[in-house]
Amino acid sequence: MTRDKPPRRKFQPIYLFLIVPYIALLWVPFYNRIEPTLLGIPFFYWFQMCWIVLGALCILPVYLYQESRRK
Repeated sequence: MTRDKPPRRKFQPIYLFLIVPYIALLWVPFYNRIEPTLLGIPFFYWFQMCWIVLGALCILPVYLYQESRRK
């Protein structure tokens, strides 16, 4: 009896987009400051809020890649 092995998936560079938000937000000393402020909001807070949108934009190419492979 032969066993069919599932096909091995190769690493795709597109998945590196998923690492970008983690690297940016785990390096806390970079954004642990008050200045510059944006509309009175300290840098620490608005930097994290910007990464909500940027994180979604980093996930988008991976999602589109997966959808194209599914068809």
